[in-house]
Amino acid sequence: MERLQKVIAAAGICSRRKAEELIVEGKVKVNGEVVDTLGTKVSSSDIVIVNGKKIKSERKQYYVMFKPKSVISSTSDDKGRVSVIDLLDNPTARLYPVGRLDFDTTGILLLTNDGEFANKMMHPSSKLDKTYIAFIDGILTEEKRKQLEAGVVFDGQKSAPAKVKVMQRDYKLEKTKVKLIIHEGRYHQVKMMFDAVGLSVRKLHREKYGHINLNGLVPGEYRKLKPLEISQLIELAENGFIDY
Repeated sequence: MERLQKVIAAAGICSRRKAEELIVEGKVKVNGEVVDTLGTKVSSSDIVIVNGKKIKSERKQYYVMFKPKSVISSTSDDKGRVSVIDLLDNPTARLYPVGRLDFDTTGILLLTNDGEFANKMMHPSSKLDKTYIAFIDGILTEEKRKQLEAGVVFDGQKSAPAKVKVMQRDYKLEKTKVKLIIHEGRYHQVKMMFDAVGLSVRKLHREKYGHINLNGLVPGEYRKLKPLEISQLIELAENGFIDY
């Protein structure tokens, strides 16, 4: 179920704000009845008519992209920077990223026009693991590694337990390469977690989203998710495992 104004906007009729105006003005019908209440939710089986014309729902689309560095995870940018949408070849739907990767972070990013799917992936209750490779300035000691695994406090809230594996410690250059697996998606989370133990992230790459990886893709490339991959992502988000 999605809000009526969002469904209208997603069909390319008008902006979401204009859709709200049309609803209030009584120019929208759902299953033959005028709906003038904002916040009304409809399903894919409902018939929505705007100004006497039935809207056609966009076909749901799902992609996985290898986000390059210096590209924003947004549909547009008022500063003129390249967005992940700019990397798409003639998209046939209004796609948007599922969550965000920082401007300087590389790696796996999902894109879709399915709001229900996106919300399920990003909801705080989601049990879907995200795997990062972090290049750290400083040495991640065993004590600090255990602190990260147990959860650290930043922005007044403790992070959920994480899986942390030291891949390489360079004592001469004072740098550490770390694999970090979390299921939360708070703002700048990985960087803030390391900052909480007195270390800074020099470079960050997300290599897996649930069970989806970047095999076969180079920075800037993308591919469609397979139906099985989509259903498995949903199952992982809901249960934290795939029940074969």
